[in-house]
Amino acid sequence: MDIKNFWEAVIRQDAERIRPYFKETAWINWHCTNERFSVDEFIKANCEYPGRWDGMVERIERSGELITTVTKVFSKEGSLSFHAVSFIKIEDDKIASIDEYWGDDGPAPQWRLDKKIGVPIR
Repeated sequence: MDIKNFWEAVIRQDAERIRPYFKETAWINWHCTNERFSVDEFIKANCEYPGRWDGMVERIERSGELITTVTKVFSKEGSLSFHAVSFIKIEDDKIASIDEYWGDDGPAPQWRLDKKIGVPIR
């Protein structure tokens, strides 16, 4: 399983390239919005999402049949940016399930800035 190629297909919104990575019975959970998708629904949600996108896998961790990725996804116009943490279960070299958490990138909230705590990561 080439997880970077999988993410490239997702970011490029390329349905034909995404589908072969999955087992037919796979499911995908987006926990932040309390949604579960079939493979077809996941592809539709990704490939019909408005706008043009780019991104990069920032971290990959493997433990047995579990691949964990941290991926930055952003609009080509630069107006939106997100980080996704994905727990991807592999069976027979295909994705059996994904538990995914998406967060908006942005500045720290004002209350933390006011307290002058924390420093920028980059």
